[in-house]
Parts: sequence; C-alpha cells; structure tokens
Amino acid sequence: MTPLLLGLSGLTITDDERALFKAADPAGYILFARNIDTPDQVRALTADLRALSGRDDLPILIDQEGGRVARLGPPHWPLFPPARRFGEVFGIAPVTAIEAARLNAKAIAVTLADLGISVDCLPVLDVPVPGAHDIIGDRAYALEPGTVASLGDATLRGLRAGGVVGVVKHIPGHGRAAADSHLELPVVTAGIAALEADFAPFRALAAAPMAMTAHVLYEALDPDACASQSKIVVEQTIRGTIGFDGLLMADDLGMSALGGTLPERLAGVLAAGCDLALHCSGDFAENALLCETAPPMTAEALDRLARSMAWAQAEGETDVAALVARRDALLVSAA
Repeated sequence: MTPLLLGLSGLTITDDERALFKAADPAGYILFARNIDTPDQVRALTADLRALSGRDDLPILIDQEGGRVARLGPPHWPLFPPARRFGEVFGIAPVTAIEAARLNAKAIAVTLADLGISVDCLPVLDVPVPGAHDIIGDRAYALEPGTVASLGDATLRGLRAGGVVGVVKHIPGHGRAAADSHLELPVVTAGIAALEADFAPFRALAAAPMAMTAHVLYEALDPDACASQSKIVVEQTIRGTIGFDGLLMADDLGMSALGGTLPERLAGVLAAGCDLALHCSGDFAENALLCETAPPMTAEALDRLARSMAWAQAEGETDVAALVARRDALLVSAA
C-alpha cells in the first residue's frame, strides 16, 4: 500500500486510473464536486473503489464541513451551516450549541455513510485571530480555544455516531496565517506562548482518529520548514506537546505553500513523520508520478490507519431530516 490519498478525475474510474490504482494500491481516495452527481452515481463510485482495493475499510474522504466548504448540496443533499453558526449560539447557550453541533455532524455523517463515504475532513479546530486571512474565517467555530474544543468534540461525537471517521485540521493551527496556503506559504511569527492558544483545541481532542497538517511555517517552532515538512514540528509539537497519536495526513501536495516537485513534496512530508499525503487534483499524470515514486507505507502508519478506520461506531437515529429538524429547533430556541 502506498501512503497516498488521491483525487479522481470524474464521476467514474477511468480505465487508466483503474490500472494505476490497482498496481499502486493507494491508501485511500478523496472526492470533490467533480466526482459527484447523483446519490446512485456516488454509491456506485465508492463501491467500485472498494472493490478495486479489496478493502471494506477503505478510507474515502470528502470535505463536507458545511457553509462554503461543501461538496454535496441541493438538489440531492441538504445544506449545512458553517461552523461559526454554532459558535455564535455557544455564546448565548453553550449546552444548546454543543447538542446542535453534535446533531449537525451526525446528520452529515449519516448522509455520507449512505453514499459509501467513510471519512469527513471535519472538524476545523483552527482559532482565527484578527488580521488573519479569511481562508479559515467562518469555517472556525469561534475565536476562543475553549469554545472551539467543545464544539469540535461535539462534532467528532456526531460523526462517530453517524458511522464516519473525523479528521481534525489543520494541526497545529492555521488560524494565525495571513496568507492562503493554497496560493503561498504562510509564515507565522508568533511566539510559543501565543501559539499555546492555537494548540489548545488539538490538545483537548488529541484522541481524535485522524488529523490533517497545516502548510504553515511557524518561526518559533521551526524557522526552516512548514509544519507538514518539519520533523521538529511533527515530533516535538504534534506528537509531543499536543500529544496526537492518530493517523497524520499532510494537506494537499498540490498547494503552492510547498516547494519542489510533487515527488519532492511527498518525500518531505513523509520524512517529517506524516503517515499519508493528500493529492487532490485528480490529474492522472500527477497521480501516476506520485504512485511511481512513493515508498510503501510503514508498519506504524498501517497500524494507525487500521485503528483510525475502526473508530466510527454508527448508532441511534439515522433519519437525516429528523436530525436536521432537531438541530434547527435548537438553533432557533437560542436565537
């Protein structure tokens, strides 16, 4: 198995992709709007990916946060609110907000599980600060670490009860970044004392099954490499200070925050200690190049992958409309 989570080009697996994926056996896949049309089409695609891999616990990821980051939407799927909506309610009625966030996440998870999607890149645990780039913005629950941790925990519990694995992101914190890491490398100059606020939600949820790194350079942690490619940050901060021991995936290798060729980017994140790397473009030539140069997954990474995919435990209500109605009633009651 290769340590890659790959994007696909379209609504079905092409013949070239099928041959490549069969030979390389990537750890999993990630879906985007280009891969989604109707419920039956998505179910057929995810079933085909599982059959091709021969793994029932194959990670099939999606970014279904709610708000402006949602790959599923009308007419087939409901809209979900951005994280900040729950943070606003938390300021009025914390218990109500926590339960609404849990119900919201469970509704998302039930929706995904019905389609054969097993991993949601949620919750966002970043804590924005004034003047930061809006790439996080209302994707964050709040500006206060304790609120972020509480609502992130509720979201993880909801995902788990809906049968989907959650991914905390962007560890060790993207909230201070003054640039969009899709376009350039953000550099954070804050000292260690200030960064403790960024770490706090991740430390509180250190038992999460999966985490996604930030392509951000923190001068106080490692002035020479961004977190995704820094062995210092991965070992001392993410695994050490924060205490995260789950599956660690590097954010998209195609983002401009990273320099060098795609194989060099992959080598850098793996050398830093990431278990897997995302590559989201769906471009066949790029996928082929990465598959050709990727090493096998380590035994430790394979163990973390297996443990993380066994985390979800579907239980209770499975009616999405009913879950959404209960969530909305809570949000209205706190208005």
